[in-house]
Amino acid sequence: MKLIVGLGNPGKDYDGTRHNTGFYMIDNYLKYKGIDANWKSKFSGLYVDGIINGEKVLFLKPQKFMNLSGEVVRDYVNFFKIDISNIVVIYDDLDLNPGNFKLKCKGSSGGHNGIKDIEKNLGTNVFNRIKVGIGSIKNGNGPDYVLGKFSLDDQKLLKSVSDTINLILDDYFVHGFDFVLSKYNRKNK
Repeated sequence: MKLIVGLGNPGKDYDGTRHNTGFYMIDNYLKYKGIDANWKSKFSGLYVDGIINGEKVLFLKPQKFMNLSGEVVRDYVNFFKIDISNIVVIYDDLDLNPGNFKLKCKGSSGGHNGIKDIEKNLGTNVFNRIKVGIGSIKNGNGPDYVLGKFSLDDQKLLKSVSDTINLILDDYFVHGFDFVLSKYNRKNK
């Protein structure tokens, strides 16, 4: 079983914000695959399950605020007995410009509170990640920036990245994360 986690904050106030990029990527993938987004609730998370490439996959949106996302991920991992190597976490990254993304299989949180909490709750920093650019430090790194909405230009870049992430996830389900890591990683523009 695989677990695809999109990070974000719950509630209408946060819809469409930079910090909810992970939620956006999950929603877009489900739509792309034609998977009915009939969200179920468990352990302070919303999830959809499906079969992709013959394997059960859970798509998860933690419904605790970003800095408590790890508690939700841990509860799903423990309940569904998911191996940490079968997790992919998709989230926003300030160090990458809009239109860019980076795949990693381990490393530091880079100051991202959701990733920090996942590391704490899983007891490791070795798990698969897809970081999606939301701006750069020069644009500001405070709450007002990450909780702000994308400009129209950045929305177009986000849609383009989302289309690529759909292909990354398709390849991941067939070939694994090492394959997508070598095929898709690219430098910032």
